[in-house]
Amino acid sequence: MFFDQATISVRAGDGGDGSISFRREKYVPFGGPDGGHGGRGGSVFLRVNDQLNTLMAFNRQRHFEAEKGQQGSGNRRRGRSGDDLYIDVPLGTVVRDVETGEIMGDLSVPGQVLLVAKGGRGGRGNEAFKTPTRQAPQVAEKGAPGEERRIELELKLIADVGLLGKPNAGKSTLLSRVSAARPKIADYPFTTLEPYLGVVEIDQRTFVMADIPGLIEGAHAGAGLGLQFLRHVERTRLLIHLLDGASLDPASDYLAINNEIALYSPELAEKPQIVALNKADLPDVDVMRDLLLEELGLDEMHVISAVTGEGVQGLLRIIADRLESLPIQEPTADLYVFRPHERGEDTSFTVTRVEEGLYRLSGQEIERLAAMTPWTVPEAVERFDRILAARGITRKLDEMGVELGDTVLIGDVELEWQ
Repeated sequence: MFFDQATISVRAGDGGDGSISFRREKYVPFGGPDGGHGGRGGSVFLRVNDQLNTLMAFNRQRHFEAEKGQQGSGNRRRGRSGDDLYIDVPLGTVVRDVETGEIMGDLSVPGQVLLVAKGGRGGRGNEAFKTPTRQAPQVAEKGAPGEERRIELELKLIADVGLLGKPNAGKSTLLSRVSAARPKIADYPFTTLEPYLGVVEIDQRTFVMADIPGLIEGAHAGAGLGLQFLRHVERTRLLIHLLDGASLDPASDYLAINNEIALYSPELAEKPQIVALNKADLPDVDVMRDLLLEELGLDEMHVISAVTGEGVQGLLRIIADRLESLPIQEPTADLYVFRPHERGEDTSFTVTRVEEGLYRLSGQEIERLAAMTPWTVPEAVERFDRILAARGITRKLDEMGVELGDTVLIGDVELEWQ
């Protein structure tokens, strides 16, 4: 089975809590706070492994979690950071956030790494809260929660040449003849339900050929398995359009396939094509070629037989020559990819009235600060209150009509307004 789509859940590690500690050494009875910071939570990365060729592994495991950071300790000792988690994926994997639909990365280079969930920062120990007026702070931050998200993985085959054509045109037979690939072959439509890759060698030149499953009308809109199949030809440099010499109307087959490609992707329709008429072992195929050249307005059409091998070597030499003249598409993604918001934390916020007496305060920074506040410590609550005032959030809540005793939700934290 060729497994080319998967949805997985990833969770980065939470940061470790900061420590509340005071230096108590001999002859230093009032040494001040020395609580260390918590360690950073491990992040989750996707990493390209060019030894993989399917997403089958994610059919068995769909949940991944990185290690949490450790708590800080006295003597300003920082907690150990959690180990990052690397998940191997095949070359050609496109990564999409399920919730937002945002494409997070396009993994098209061996060894490429993509950050998909960032570990939570460690909480600060009480040494960080010492001020001239507060010599013995009894407050330390909790570790920030790690990011958690569901991501969709979609594999696009990377090949130099894509075999295109209606079902049963002979693409699988041709690939099995010219390479070591062994796709399933039989005399009925839709034999190939998964793409196959084969390495072809001709005159000491090699290239990768992909047998793309047969297309039908409506494939661009998802008919049959159209969308799953069409994505695999997007990255090929050259298309071999194979026509069935036994078809009742090969000209209509040719136009229908090209129409589906154009409707799916105009860029894909611009890729160069070599047209080959298969089944030269049947009578009158040469006559059919001449009629098709005139009807379709083509300058060239190669006649081959994937079964007997007639014309195949010549076709491979033409393919190799064309590939030498075509540029190799270089990926635009950096080898190490960060999502846009990694450039800095968003400090904006919004206040919405959920219902009478219930409000929700939302914002990346304020939700993180709420999650890192130890609410059982009065000093920490006072500090959070000062943060609300300094950010202008208190004034905004008053303008929205929040009254004493109302409930304010901040992420997973539920507060009673005082």
